[in-house]
Amino acid sequence: MIELEVQDYYRGLPALEQVKINTLFARAVLEQRIPGKVYADNKKKPGAFYVVHPYGMSLVYGAAANTDFHHWLSDYITGRAENRIQAEWLQGDPAGDWCEQIDAIAAAHNSTLPAGGGESGQDNYRAIVRNTRVNFNFDREAYCATRAQFFKQEADLVRTGKEHFFAQTGSVLPRFFWRDEEHFVAEGAGYSILEDGGVASTAFSSCITADQLEIGIETAEASRGKGYAFTVCAALIDYCLDHRLEPVWACRLENQGSYHLAQKLGFKPSLMLPYYQLAL
Repeated sequence: MIELEVQDYYRGLPALEQVKINTLFARAVLEQRIPGKVYADNKKKPGAFYVVHPYGMSLVYGAAANTDFHHWLSDYITGRAENRIQAEWLQGDPAGDWCEQIDAIAAAHNSTLPAGGGESGQDNYRAIVRNTRVNFNFDREAYCATRAQFFKQEADLVRTGKEHFFAQTGSVLPRFFWRDEEHFVAEGAGYSILEDGGVASTAFSSCITADQLEIGIETAEASRGKGYAFTVCAALIDYCLDHRLEPVWACRLENQGSYHLAQKLGFKPSLMLPYYQLAL
């Protein structure tokens, strides 16, 4: 295994083009739009890659790697190598045998934990737990049919600016996906609802390319259940449509709030794949 230098991150782009799942977060790292880490099986002619986004999302993909890379993968995701600095949510390119490899690594690792790591690994914080990641396709007609019904016209809706960048509370926030507020305002997009002097809900571009925008959404605990999430997401979808960008949504199946909100906004589940929770 080799950790690539930043100037060599581009080497992972051709292989990423062949991955047929949502990989916008990995592209953001490879294109150096946000700091991250990229590992490969070979420096000069890499075939297999492991990309880590600073938010903790990771992706392994590419051609069959050498034995050293497979050993490194096992040591890395189990924590034996002690070189992983944060918890991660890992996806493997389903076109290869990465998920089968990770399943085997997880089974062996979890079997060494007390009570085998629990029935699904939930009972041991060191276990590798398999969740499900859902990719969606956007249905414009379905969105238009529900927008008028659920959009909160009376909400104090504003374009997310520098003054809102650090104001939203929660776990899915612009500051985890952009270098700073200047970077976000210059290259990203978002909409927020203000309430009681604070930011109640924000939908923002977690990743953006020339033709796609992936939506991140967070609503303050005290402001949930008011339809704000739908409204800020709808405003961002309208922005996408006005700028000829495809709205992109992906989430854990276990996050039922996000899963159902996506469908309410016109997104249709298109693919489900393993999503591995790697404890630190």
